[in-house]
This record gives sequence, C-alpha cells and structure tokens, in this order.
Amino acid sequence: MVITFDGTTLILHGDFDVRSTFVVRNAIYECLEGTEQDVVVDMTRVDTIDVTALRVLAVATRRATRSGHHLTLRNCGPSVRRMMHLSRLAHSFEVERQAASA
Repeated sequence: MVITFDGTTLILHGDFDVRSTFVVRNAIYECLEGTEQDVVVDMTRVDTIDVTALRVLAVATRRATRSGHHLTLRNCGPSVRRMMHLSRLAHSFEVERQAASA
C-alpha cells in the first residue's frame, strides 16, 4: 500500500488489507489532527479491500464525525463497493457520489 497526499486528500494505491491498515489508519488520523478541513480518501487505485480495512475506515469515519470533521471516500470501484455491502458496513461511510456517465 502506497499513500500519497494532495492537501487533505489521501490517495491510496494497491491492496488495502490487514497488512496495510496500521499505515492507513495513522495517515488518516494525522490528517484529521493536522487540519480543520474535511478529509477525503481517494480509493481510485485500490485494487482490493478486506473487511479489516473497511472496519478501519468505519472507525476513522466515526472518529472524524465526533471531532467535527467529515471523512469522505472518493471513487470507490465495484470491488470496494461490493465488499462494503457484503460486510454490511456500507452505511458506515460517506461516499462521494459520482456523476452518471452518458
């Protein structure tokens, strides 16, 4: 898992699974603590995700909300969305809506 930053946007690259949850969680928490702005996690380049990683995102979303921030997931691909629904965690996230393509 590689994480790049664009302001308060974290861009994740690779497989987001139990092996990378510690690094991603710390990056999100540092971003939340270091700014008054909302934080976006761009999932465009996430190939796969597991339930443990989704739980990390759910807890980070709850923590952001409690501190007066928003944590938004952007560009969740079909495999990420499918895992959100299979894990029954889809309601735990604020997912940025995408415009329908023509």
